[in-house]
Amino acid sequence: MSDHRDLSHPTAPDESYLDEMTRQTRARAHRAADRASEFTGAPDSSRTVIADSLEAAQGELTELLHTIHSLAETAYDEHDSVAEIASVLGARGIDVDTGLYGVETTLRATTGSGNGRTIAVLAEYDALPEIGHACGHNIIATAGVGAFLALLALYEADADSVPGTVVLLGTPAEEGHSGKEVMARAGAFDGLDAAIMVHGYGYDCADQVWLGRRLLRVTFSGIAAHASAQPFMGRNALDAANLFYQGLGLLRQQMPPISRLHAVITDGGTRPSIITESATVQCYVRSKFPETLKELSDRVEDAAKGAALMTGTGVEVDWDEHPPSLPVRTNSALAARWAEHEQTRGRSPLPGGVLDESIAASTDFGNVSYRIPGIHPLIKTADAEVALHTREFAEAAKTPAAETAATDAAYGLACTALDFLTDDALAAEVVDEFARDGGAIDVENYFT
Repeated sequence: MSDHRDLSHPTAPDESYLDEMTRQTRARAHRAADRASEFTGAPDSSRTVIADSLEAAQGELTELLHTIHSLAETAYDEHDSVAEIASVLGARGIDVDTGLYGVETTLRATTGSGNGRTIAVLAEYDALPEIGHACGHNIIATAGVGAFLALLALYEADADSVPGTVVLLGTPAEEGHSGKEVMARAGAFDGLDAAIMVHGYGYDCADQVWLGRRLLRVTFSGIAAHASAQPFMGRNALDAANLFYQGLGLLRQQMPPISRLHAVITDGGTRPSIITESATVQCYVRSKFPETLKELSDRVEDAAKGAALMTGTGVEVDWDEHPPSLPVRTNSALAARWAEHEQTRGRSPLPGGVLDESIAASTDFGNVSYRIPGIHPLIKTADAEVALHTREFAEAAKTPAAETAATDAAYGLACTALDFLTDDALAAEVVDEFARDGGAIDVENYFT
């Protein structure tokens, strides 16, 4: 945002939210008229092998789920969790690479014939500080490993049944960071045609809103003065922080309904008798679409600069200590296959638009989904009223329901991946839909 715009005129309201509503309406109409039921996917015999191999590995996968849950390692410190996964894979004779892409706690393994398309199954395994696996990443990891082992078993039984390549990609540091974006910038997703993963939740859902997220730190610098004897000789940084905070509140009225702002004043001075010399506000800025996230970011930055202008203070605006996360762009052709496979496990995944959009968080998988086609469905792990990032969800992530969810999710991931590798018509629709939705964007430089 320019520091020198003409303040005698208002800014033009951004139309990207309306444009995106129009695009999504057209996309839904297309999907309703010409949909994925015509795709046959992989043969039934292959799905039987996948189901049987998962049943045989149930004990091993359950042990992995509980081990990762008990380790509860936080972002970039998931060394033992990665070692446990590598041990499970190594016992099957699989070559495992760790410490790739400049991150010590990454993991990569492959199976398949290598002739054809390549799809990645992603596994997260980081926990939250203090409350452990309150987002159920132990379930994500177990489902990803289970899917990979099932496809390995199919390949070993009949190599022609798994054309192309399946990559198991261990992706650390999702919580509070953007590990997938760090990996992407180092080439982790180069050469991949699609990526899929699953997340535990209170519902079975094939497609749900995940917001893009940016982090912002605003530091106001003032001039200290005696608050009683000579307050007029100071410039109050806390006043600027307060005005900025109030400005964010007023800005919410003009935000699109699926954008979010939350902030906290982390430094507001030391003593009431001293005009505050420095104050800091930290913010999360979230929105449903990349375009609306970018526009909201500009308006928030304007509010910070305006507060500094009103109070005569200096201001430093520092964006994205960790790489920003984009919203998730769901590939509906892949999501439809996921839903069909989960139905055979007795689940009924909700389609997009059923759950209220206000139930929305963020994930760095969004950055992947704007590079290549992908899905990030949800699988019921806990009661609907049990929210993510709570101690109650951490408890739910180690129950028999979580064990079942991990196995059902592994089946869905394995079958969806195999469909993409074997069904040329499905793969073509996946690619065409990705192009219709805007294709790949320059994620790394999107906000610069």
